[in-house]
Amino acid sequence: MRYQDVHHLSVSNPRFFWRQKMNLIKWFEEPKEILTRGPNGLYKWFEGGVLNTCYLALDYHVDHGRGRQVALYYDSASAHLKRSYTYRELRDEVAKFAGVLRNQGVEKGDRVIIYMPMVAEAVISMLACARLGAVHSVVFGGFAPHELAVRIDDAKPKLLITASCGLEFNRVIEYKPLVDAALDEAQFPPQKVIVFPRPQATATMVEGRDLDWHDLMHHAQPVDCVPVQATDPLYILYTSGTTGKPKGVVRDNGGHAVALKYSMKTVYNTNPGEVFWAASDVGWVVGHSYIVYGPLIHGCTTVLFEGKPVRTPDAGSFWRVIQDYGVAAFFTAPTAFRAIKKEDPDAHLRRQYDISTLRTLYLAGERLDPPTHEWLNQVLDVPIVDHWWQTETGWPIVANPMGLDPHRVKVGSATFAVPGFKVEVLDENGAPVAANETGNICLKLPLPPGCLPTLWNDEEGFRNSYLKSFEGYYHTADGGYLDEDGYLFVMGRTDDVINVAGHRLSTGEMEELIGAHAAVAECAVVGIDDELKGQVPIGLVVLKDGADKDEAAIEAELVDVIRNEIGAVAAFRKAIVVPRLPKTRSGKILRKTIRRLAVEEQIVVPPTIDDPAIIAEIRTALRKHRVGQYARLPLGDDDAEGM
Repeated sequence: MRYQDVHHLSVSNPRFFWRQKMNLIKWFEEPKEILTRGPNGLYKWFEGGVLNTCYLALDYHVDHGRGRQVALYYDSASAHLKRSYTYRELRDEVAKFAGVLRNQGVEKGDRVIIYMPMVAEAVISMLACARLGAVHSVVFGGFAPHELAVRIDDAKPKLLITASCGLEFNRVIEYKPLVDAALDEAQFPPQKVIVFPRPQATATMVEGRDLDWHDLMHHAQPVDCVPVQATDPLYILYTSGTTGKPKGVVRDNGGHAVALKYSMKTVYNTNPGEVFWAASDVGWVVGHSYIVYGPLIHGCTTVLFEGKPVRTPDAGSFWRVIQDYGVAAFFTAPTAFRAIKKEDPDAHLRRQYDISTLRTLYLAGERLDPPTHEWLNQVLDVPIVDHWWQTETGWPIVANPMGLDPHRVKVGSATFAVPGFKVEVLDENGAPVAANETGNICLKLPLPPGCLPTLWNDEEGFRNSYLKSFEGYYHTADGGYLDEDGYLFVMGRTDDVINVAGHRLSTGEMEELIGAHAAVAECAVVGIDDELKGQVPIGLVVLKDGADKDEAAIEAELVDVIRNEIGAVAAFRKAIVVPRLPKTRSGKILRKTIRRLAVEEQIVVPPTIDDPAIIAEIRTALRKHRVGQYARLPLGDDDAEGM
């Protein structure tokens, strides 16, 4: 079928469409209803259906002839360690660790916090929880103790699983002291802590509470999958909230399994038996959906990589992994390739590896800027697919459907809505805007299967965060536009559309122009409060290694670019060269933090930040260039030296 026909059916008759797609997975008992709406007005998918997600990811494949196929390649560039697990081996490890959890009193519906680095045991822990019908909540390893404590108190777990340490470049990050501090702070600490020991650090164990992974596995017996309802929660994944209280995104079992199974072929065009690699972390939604559950439910081989795109050991690490495991589909964030481009702008390292198995490259997590897209097209001879989704949806909203009906690429666009999603761009009054006019990107209700049905113990917060702004719609909080052909261009969070003297301008458009400069590796444009114009944009740029002009000359050229391409109305007068940009550990640029640094004396360092030391670097750069609150400070010796 053509894309237009499939998409029209999916949004005009979602019950019929998803009744067909539910047969993609094996149910213990088929659903009694496809789509229902409760008295609270919230939707549920596949009510009455009974299944087990771990069974779909492991046991089903063992029972149907894939027991000897590799399910998981574990590759730690940081620890110089490799291991593979067949479907049978992974099932047996998961069944045994589920026995460990059961011996510690974990039952269906109990919550388990997983605070782990990128080790195979993190995947085993997640699947073992799913096997028991327990609800896992993975917290990104290395989060500060307070952030871990907040999530513990919200989820109220029976048990916490951690490791002695994580590895980042040449640093060893000890986890156990962070866990101990979090448990001291938490009001509802778990009864037990299971610690997976790594040779790079020794954990100090608390007698009577802390338990060694290997000791427990030595005495455990495997357990079978526990049947759960389709509407029962599989996991909670916390995402930052605007109030400072993390939002616990809930993922159900039934809708999640159906949506991910459907997406693996429709969006990613992968077949059972092929190797799929998502270079993310299990602590983020990409890790949940496309390192663990999606590829395994589909019968693919997945790759778990503990390393970085650069410095583990160099900017060829991604090419090496693709070669070593025969990766067919690769998924990462644009920022990873900007890092590679910065260190290896001519892609010399790419030519050292045979990556002929790679069929498609998928990019998401942030906007794919045209300069990076162009560079990738020069480096690779495969389709480059930009797609867009959120933690809350759990799978792609907009993509070029490579397994259905691929479309012509428009650089800067994530293409069309994936079947199941009805995407509209609305003005502040909830009316659709004209083609090429920027507005609020919203999704017509009901959301398809796989999306969050609510927030954990916070139905009111769910309504206020997502459903209140536009009646009958889920508000993505992203801004963008649909062009005359229906292609969606996502320009960033709605608070990244700035108002300069009454003119609404896109910082995303300015970033495109700046990023196209030959000397720029990556950039961020943010709006700073201005007494006269309301807001004015500033740009922070990181230069490519070996840029052959001085910083002042490049800064002047970038100001001229915006003036020439957008006009004086943009009031863009400051482009500031910085050594690096503040980012989350998953690679997203912290634009909100940059804005706050410009206007506030003291800010709370975001718990997601990659390296807190960068805050001082950015503050110094803003002060040196007289930005925001620093514009009115008298010049002094410190300022002359740039602090």
